[in-house]
Amino acid sequence: MNQFLTNIDQGFDLGVTLLERTLFFKLWGMPLIVLWLLGGSVYLTLRMGFINVRGLGHSLSVLRGTYDDPDEVGEVSHFEALATAMSATVGLGNIAGVAIALQLGGPGAVLWMTVAGLLGMTTKFTECTLAQQYRVVSHGQVLGGPMYYLSQGLAERGLKPMGQLLAATFAIICMVAALGGGNMFQANQSGIAVAALGEQLHWSWLSDPRIYGLVLSLTVAAVIIGGLQRIAQVASTIVPTMVGLYLTAALWIIFHHLGGIPMAMGQIWHSAWHPVAIEGGLVGVMVQGLQRGVFSNGAGTGAAAIAHAATKNPEPVREGIVALIEPLIDTVLICNLTALVCLLTGVYQPGSLVNGIELTTTAFAAEVPMMTWGLAIIVCLFSFSTIISCFYYGEACWRYLLGERGLLAYKLFYILGCFGGTIISLDTVIRFSDIMVFALGIPNMLGLLLLSDQVAHSLDKYWQTRKILVPTPIK
Repeated sequence: MNQFLTNIDQGFDLGVTLLERTLFFKLWGMPLIVLWLLGGSVYLTLRMGFINVRGLGHSLSVLRGTYDDPDEVGEVSHFEALATAMSATVGLGNIAGVAIALQLGGPGAVLWMTVAGLLGMTTKFTECTLAQQYRVVSHGQVLGGPMYYLSQGLAERGLKPMGQLLAATFAIICMVAALGGGNMFQANQSGIAVAALGEQLHWSWLSDPRIYGLVLSLTVAAVIIGGLQRIAQVASTIVPTMVGLYLTAALWIIFHHLGGIPMAMGQIWHSAWHPVAIEGGLVGVMVQGLQRGVFSNGAGTGAAAIAHAATKNPEPVREGIVALIEPLIDTVLICNLTALVCLLTGVYQPGSLVNGIELTTTAFAAEVPMMTWGLAIIVCLFSFSTIISCFYYGEACWRYLLGERGLLAYKLFYILGCFGGTIISLDTVIRFSDIMVFALGIPNMLGLLLLSDQVAHSLDKYWQTRKILVPTPIK
């Protein structure tokens, strides 16, 4: 049995290596796909007149329910859509991903993660606005996302063949990406956290990844059968709880190390511009930070737009403004707090052999012993919520391409992916997840750039109808 699992791991690693060499071709030391997403985010931020800054206040008003109307077309509320989308992004990318960024890029990578988050706010706004604008209602179900705004939006511009090709490409990649970053990475890292807890408690059964993988698979199966509404209900309950618990523990640790914050911030800033012993030097640090940042918030990949398309909302721009707060919370806030905990506790050391989630767990447990249990529970909740939300993304893409045909097979394959993620090596899972997440950005970002003028004009009109005095977007 062990030899069989080893063969699966080795075969999977070979396939990932081939994909990685193709997608992460470098120009001036920077992967082209990172340059593509970064450049697109910068352009959209300028084109939308820095909506990532001036739209924050209005975003909070919408989330408070000021504009909610239960009679509007849609399946979920603004908050449920936000929770569903955030449950797919506020996950182990914010806990394990930060630790991985520290290990591979040093403290300076955290600065570039933050840059990716701030720019990603505008990208999220653009894609979620388009998702609302081009959504369709079929048999009482609201459908939307990049598949629809790529095919319909580009068709309106006289680019129908290109739109159809990009939409189909996105759908295929998204189905596979849901299995990677949305499923296997989460199962892998939460499995490691549970196994570490089992070793500390000397419970051999809890240390066996196969047992955890089986329990996780059955639990996921019980939820995804219920469809979007059940996923949204579970996510809207789990996300605020787990984020609240995690932030409380992180802030408690940081409060007890207030004197070390200036030094930690200085370490991040200095390392961002003057890295030491990091492969690739400055470019290497930027790449690690930007990669982990995009992986954390998903901006530019278009996946979150699938959830926001189903919101009860008559104003597409309003939904985009709600969505822009996601990268602010999951990358700018949570990732920076995680990094500070790792640095202030002294657990992070260059060249450390502790991997991924183990680094963050050790940092929290060093200050709050009960967090050995607490973080394991939080990690499992993060993992579970991300897995069920990403399934909805993959399912929506399957329905776009094939309708109901073979959908059961995809569900079974996805459930098996939960188990597979717990037995495949961390390095391979990380690389596969990165490849799939970044690949989504190729068709989606191209569509966002081609449709950006349309979104900018809609944004202008939206502000004017509400008599909000703001700067005019750059033409």
